[in-house]
Amino acid sequence: MTTARLLITCADRSGIVQAVSSFLYHHGANITALDQYATATEGGTYFMRVEFVLPALISGRQVIEQAFAASVAAHYHMSWHLSIVEDTKKVGILVSKYDHALLELLWRWSRGLLPCVITHVVSNHEDLRSAVESFGVPFSVVKVTKDNKHEAEAQIARIMAGNDVLVLARYMQILSADFVKQWPMKIINIHHSFLPAFVGADPYRQAYDKGVKLIGATAHYVTADLDQGPIIEQNVERVSHRYSVSDLRELGEDVERNVLTRAVRWHLEDRVIVHNNKTIVFD
Repeated sequence: MTTARLLITCADRSGIVQAVSSFLYHHGANITALDQYATATEGGTYFMRVEFVLPALISGRQVIEQAFAASVAAHYHMSWHLSIVEDTKKVGILVSKYDHALLELLWRWSRGLLPCVITHVVSNHEDLRSAVESFGVPFSVVKVTKDNKHEAEAQIARIMAGNDVLVLARYMQILSADFVKQWPMKIINIHHSFLPAFVGADPYRQAYDKGVKLIGATAHYVTADLDQGPIIEQNVERVSHRYSVSDLRELGEDVERNVLTRAVRWHLEDRVIVHNNKTIVFD
């Protein structure tokens, strides 16, 4: 048995669920999960995630896709994507010196809690080599300066070629628009606040100086507009005047690691549909 997932976006109208379900039924599929959302009761945009099993899907995938495109997708003008669960996604990670988000990803992956293969970790510093290699993951250092940015990104692109998604686990470099263009909605970043608050250096010092009562983190897709990509996941923790900068940093890093791993897992499980600059997340 082969498990597959179908993500669908289209204008909302009657008959969509029946058309998709009937198509899968007549091709011998058994639906195991179905989630849907419409932006309005009438005239909105419709989103669907359906997971199903089918005995001969791998051998007949092209036939199934062609039939769905002709008999269902064309009729409803759907934007859609079919993925096979057994085709394990490949993940590359970029990191600088902070290790909390990186190690959380590696630990969960090593325990089978992230359905992917982590193929490579690239850093602009040497500091985390031993930690990464202890998980059996290749580690490379690509130094980035204002004078070699183009060459450094070209080297990173060569190392990461063949991956399905890149994760920025506190990578303290701004990726160029040309690099981002090669990975449309396939780069996930963790930001140390509810965007766009406290941008720049030492966010927890900024938060302390402002006397915040909530700290949070944001995981989002990377676009050419800095920290403006579609948001996948966010979370906050309440704090008080009693918290020091180090207290805020410890708590904040805990929020970051959990928010990032949830966002990455949802992406790997085909639970995210990007629509304009928003995401629909079937969590």
